[in-house]
Formats: sequence, C-alpha cells, structure tokens
Amino acid sequence: MLESLLLGGLIAAAAVEAAQPGAVKPVAAPMRDLTWGQINFLHTTDTHAWLSGHFLEPSFSADWGDYISFSQHMRKLADDKGADLLLIDTGDRIEGSGIYDSSVPKGLYQYEIYAQQKIDIICTGNHELYQAYSVDMEHNTTVPNFKENYIASNLDYIDPKTGKRVPQAQRYRKFKTKNLGLNIVSFGFLFDFTGNANNSVVQPVADTIKEEWFQEAIKEKPDLFIVIGHVGVRMEEFKAIFKAIRKEDWDTPIAFFGGHLHIRDAVSYDSKSLAIASGRYLETIGWMSIDGIVKKHPKDGDNEDNEEVEVQKSPTFTRKYIDNNLYGMYYHTGLDETTFPTTEGKKTSKMIEHARKALNLGHRYGCAPRDLWMTRTQYPGKDSIYTWLEEEVLPDVVVSQDRKDKPRLALVNTGGIRFDIFKGPFTRDDTFTVSPFTSGFRYVPDVPYDIAAKVLGILNSQTRIFVAGLPDTRRLTIPQLMYPRPNVIIPDETEVVEQDGREEDEAEARLELRGVDASGDDDTLFGGYTTKDDISKDGDDTVHKPIDFYAVPNCVQAEIGFPAEGKPETVDLVFVDFLLPWIIPALKFSGGDYSTKDVELYMEGTLTTKLAEWIGDNWKDECE
Repeated sequence: MLESLLLGGLIAAAAVEAAQPGAVKPVAAPMRDLTWGQINFLHTTDTHAWLSGHFLEPSFSADWGDYISFSQHMRKLADDKGADLLLIDTGDRIEGSGIYDSSVPKGLYQYEIYAQQKIDIICTGNHELYQAYSVDMEHNTTVPNFKENYIASNLDYIDPKTGKRVPQAQRYRKFKTKNLGLNIVSFGFLFDFTGNANNSVVQPVADTIKEEWFQEAIKEKPDLFIVIGHVGVRMEEFKAIFKAIRKEDWDTPIAFFGGHLHIRDAVSYDSKSLAIASGRYLETIGWMSIDGIVKKHPKDGDNEDNEEVEVQKSPTFTRKYIDNNLYGMYYHTGLDETTFPTTEGKKTSKMIEHARKALNLGHRYGCAPRDLWMTRTQYPGKDSIYTWLEEEVLPDVVVSQDRKDKPRLALVNTGGIRFDIFKGPFTRDDTFTVSPFTSGFRYVPDVPYDIAAKVLGILNSQTRIFVAGLPDTRRLTIPQLMYPRPNVIIPDETEVVEQDGREEDEAEARLELRGVDASGDDDTLFGGYTTKDDISKDGDDTVHKPIDFYAVPNCVQAEIGFPAEGKPETVDLVFVDFLLPWIIPALKFSGGDYSTKDVELYMEGTLTTKLAEWIGDNWKDECE
C-alpha cells in the first residue's frame, strides 16, 4: 500500500529544470512518504564523483548542489519537529566521473566541491586507497575537511616523512545529538580490503574488534550505536561487528550504514538494529528513521553515584531509498523550484558547472547509434556493452605495431566497465563514467593456444575451481554481483533461482536499475528501482516499473587476428593490467610455466583512452 501518491501535482510542474546545463529535466512519478522518527539519517555511498548528477537520466539529474539544498531543508524540518537529522557518507567518493578522473592532478575540483556538504559521520572506501596519490589526498585533504566527523576504525596511514604508521583518523566518535541530546557512539569501518597502496594499512575487522579501544567503546552504554562502513550489509565484516557489540550490549539500538556493492538493500540483524545500503553514483539518497529511543537519565537528582535508570528500549526503524530527483526533493520538503534552492546549494552547482567547463567534459567524441547495457540485457547479445566491447572495440584497439601479425586473446574484466552507454551524444565525461580506471594493456607472448584458451574459463569459474594462488574472482565482476543476492536473472538457468536456501520468483528482481524509459501499458510509471529487501517491497520513495537485471561473467574475451579456419598454435595473451594477479595462477593451472617475469607491456594507452579513440573514429558520423 502506498503511504501517499503524488502524480498530478508533479506533472503540473513540468517546467522544472535540472541543475546542470544540458542535463535532462526531472520526471514526475507517484511518490511514497518518508517516516520521521526521533533520529533520522540521510545516507550517500559510492558516489564515485557523480557530483554533476546524471545528464541523460531524468530520475537522477539533480546534482550535489541540489543535495545540499535538500539536506538543509531537511535539517530545518528536523529542528521544527524537535527531532535530529544526521548525514552519513560511507566512501568511494572518487573514480567514476570526469569531475575527478579527467583533471591533472586527479580531483582538482572534486575535493572542494564535495566538502561543501556538511556530513556528520564519514569514512573511507576502497577506491580512496588504490593509488598512493589518492591515499595522500584522503588523509591530507578529506580528513581535515571533515575534522572530527571522519572516522577510521580499521585504517592507518603511513606518514611519508617519518615512515610511521598513524591512524587515518579517530577510531570512533562520541557525541550528543543537537535537539534531543542523544548519546551516540559511532564507528567507521572498511571491509577487509587487500588491494590498497602501500602507504595505507587496512586491518582486518576481526582483529580490530578485539582491540582494547573497541572493547572499551562498546561498554559506553550510549542511547544509540551508529556503525558506518564501506561494507556490504550482508558481508561478514558487519555481522562480526554486530555480534561483538551484542556480546557486550544486548539492548542498545544499532544503526548500520553500508555500501560497496552499488545496490539498494536493507537487513535487520535483530529487532533493535537495521542496516541500510544506499545505491551508487548519486542515484540514491538513503533515508533511515528511528523512533522509540528513550534517553537514559539519573534515577534522581540526589543520587550520589549518578546511577542510570535501566530503560527497556523498543525502537522502531524505517527506511526509504530516495531517487536523486528534484521532483522528489520538492515533495519531501514541501517546496518548489522557487523556494527549494538554497544559497549554498546554488553556489555548489555553480562550482560544478565551472569545473565541467574547465575540464571540457561536454566535448563530444561522437554519438552512440544505440543503447548498450551492462545488465539490462543478456550477455552475449547485440545490446550488451560487453558483446560490443569484445566484438567491435577490442579487435580494433588491441594492436601492437611490433606484434600486429600475431594472433591474440584480449581479456577485460566486466568490473572495469562501470556504466551503460545511451543512444545519442557520447562526451568526454561519458568516457570516464564508462571506464574510469587507468588500466593499461600487458601480455604474455607466444602462449600455446591450448593453455591460453583455458584462462577465461578459470577466471569465470567463481569458486567452483580451486586454483592455488588465485585471488577471489568475485573482485573481477561488477560490484552488484560480488556478493550475489536472490532474484538475479541468470541466462540458461531455470525460471526460479535458488540461493541461500531460498527460492524467489525472478519477476521480483531486487537489483533493478535506473529510471530510464520502460514504456508499457501504464503510462504513469517509468522503469527504475523496484527494490525488494528484507523489510518490504515498498522501500523506494518513487514508484517505478521493474527493469530486468541479468548476470554477467567476471571477464570477457576477444579473439583477434585468428586464421579463418582452425586455431593458431600460439597466441599473445593480452589483458588489462588489473588482471595480472589472476593471470599467472590461471596460466599455471592450465599447464603453463609462467611468472610475472614473462609479462610485458603490450602497447601504450589505457582502456579508457582507447575507448575514446575508437568512438571518435567510428561514431563521429552518427551525430549527423
């Protein structure tokens, strides 16, 4: 049942413009209300520098400045209600958009724009740690920008001047809320990440929760524990933290805020806790409210020991996933296009506009002749971005002048592609949203074909094949599939997918994608997130029509320069360099005797630069 539906009013306000020039207008849709409690939260995660919003997707075309305006109005509403509101961010703020990736040095504009938002609790994601440069920037720029609000419970920084290991930020934070004076103890974790640069140290969560400081912190008896982390809400790290807190404190409510897997999700570990994940790419603003928290107080004013009353708390939790859509923001705040923008929000939108112009992000390489999807269509297929990559792009761009006559197998992991391509203009910014990473091309020369041909199957094997030295192959695919959940449509499987001991109907797929057009019988609804989590099926604030989500393999492969008939005796095994830790163990398992000494640079350039070149050469006439 919808709490409230708003349709006609939204359609009547058709003049609303997106914040950034050139972005599509937001769209109207039926809405569900937010439920307010004593303490409330707005949550972002995995924004990946999408501060401009989505230029081609009306559901998500609001920008970071709009979010600032929205949060300021929501804080005012909280004050008027005598409630509290906290803003949370759980990492992966960089890598994924031209705002960060196209500048020299990277993030030239990103860090200042992001810091315009007043975030109350913030932590690190794995993408902040891949490069030594970004580790330095996080420690020396983002941490100071957010001061005591930044928490790093299991992350250390190696000081380049002293070589000493120091905490990235404070391990936990104690504070009182503004209006109700609730006592909060908060933590900020990162999952057990091992791909970090050597100027950072990620301590496993299982070790961290045994440390004296953590054990003392969970003895504090606050009114509420808040655990934020760049952790999937169903991953073992959060479960371990929950169990550790409950071992010491069985009663205090706990709010968990996760991320990393790019999905909308919520799970309740017990009746007094809730964990929420709030999507990705500034598509989603998560909402959580908690009611029924009774603040502890002394038994009486004459009590010399100042003993506290033991209050039995019966908290109630709610959650919503808010589309980053101006119409929805107007609805939830009761404002309109005239009264909604704040001074700070408009200033930030202007900063974004200036950065985009300075970085020439609107430069057009060509025009895509059709939509190319990551997961909205089956792979292989003509509308799959991975089929397009292996059949059209890789054969043209994976060419070394010194070895162009040698047959080759070219491997790319699906996780290296981060976004769909929409029919129409393809800009400099789109290049980074589709492929933001700096992965170059390496190769092992003259590998017997029978050995090289087995590598793809091993990399796509998930956990079905044990290969000594092979890292977890889940890291190769898109985040949504790293830790699978029910209801992902898997080609060539039965109509019912069974997982984790449950059977679910595919028609109720959880991992629905973005609000692009999905025309059908009901013209009032368009395609978008139709989230089913452990709480209910009505968690999305906007009512959408479902969009299918299809599983994809960990890696795809192109055969290039092969003879018209038969297979070559040997091939050059070419791969993006991110795959190196997997390639050598896979070759050994396939019968080859290889080591990293056999790996060489195949050609100059990265997948991102080659993609831009290919589109410029092949799609430039499509715009006409």
